[in-house]
Amino acid sequence: MRVRAALTCLALCLATFARAAAVSEPDAAAAPPAVAPADRCPAEPVAPTAEESLRDASQAVDNGLLWKATKDGRVAYLYGTIHVAKLQWVYPGPRVLAAMRASDVVSLELDMTDPAILARLRRVLMRTSDSPTLAPALQARLAAQIEAACLSPEALAPLRPEMQAVTVEVMQGRQFGLYPTYGIDEAIAAVAGHLHKPIRGLETPEMQAGLLVSDDPAKAAESVAAILDELEGGKSPQMLQRLAGDWQRGDLVDLGAYASWCECLETPQERADFVKLVDERNPLMVDKIVKWHAEGKRLFVAVGTLHMVGRAGLPELLKARGFKVERVSLSDAR
Repeated sequence: MRVRAALTCLALCLATFARAAAVSEPDAAAAPPAVAPADRCPAEPVAPTAEESLRDASQAVDNGLLWKATKDGRVAYLYGTIHVAKLQWVYPGPRVLAAMRASDVVSLELDMTDPAILARLRRVLMRTSDSPTLAPALQARLAAQIEAACLSPEALAPLRPEMQAVTVEVMQGRQFGLYPTYGIDEAIAAVAGHLHKPIRGLETPEMQAGLLVSDDPAKAAESVAAILDELEGGKSPQMLQRLAGDWQRGDLVDLGAYASWCECLETPQERADFVKLVDERNPLMVDKIVKWHAEGKRLFVAVGTLHMVGRAGLPELLKARGFKVERVSLSDAR
């Protein structure tokens, strides 16, 4: 089975934005509406009450992976995130929260709190009169998967076909309690607002969307077909569950062995796609981190966990730029 490498980082983040772009009400953080409830449909995410939020935040433990990068007496924290998560993971534990408090700026792949960013995403991810359309057979396959996922075709219809398919794939995690609504990036953005920390985006909506959607009908159809192959093969949810579990435990060893178990890097094209979707973005992120750090800013950088892994990951790239980089243990704080 061919599993798209995009699912593990870019697609999850973009699906979060696509979900918000698909509606026009202020509460755009809600997930795509499900179709009529059925026993086979996963539960919808539940918003905690104010009392529950206060309780859970006060009892939060640290999850994920954190590094401390030091140069010229200033620190840049690197925090690996996951773009779909469980409700109990959204509250940062004491060490992650302390790192945020000690920083001047919180940096994310995209600034999810900026209405202008959402507007730009809407322009690049929403269907237009010039957007590619799918052949009837491929459209029928996509419609079948939307129905099987208990999602509303009307809610997804405004999106480009690739993003409809990506959203369906992301929503596969609901059977394990994993929702984009609880994405760690969004949680970090919310905490940054509470702490009155400015947010800076490392990338642009156009940059990210350009890696996933295309105006070329053949490329759009190829992307949709690849995702549908994964959905029909039935293994995507298990891969996503394993990735989420590795993140929650901070299991850098299994994350480092991702290529051996994800079933997504088996062909030259899949490996090339992964390099483009993950590895080639990392040096550009590091350039901005180094620039902002040189301006005297103490940074808390939160991006998808796979951007932190291996020789092409952000920790190793910062080492090469003269930073002293140390992994911060979170497991003994749980």
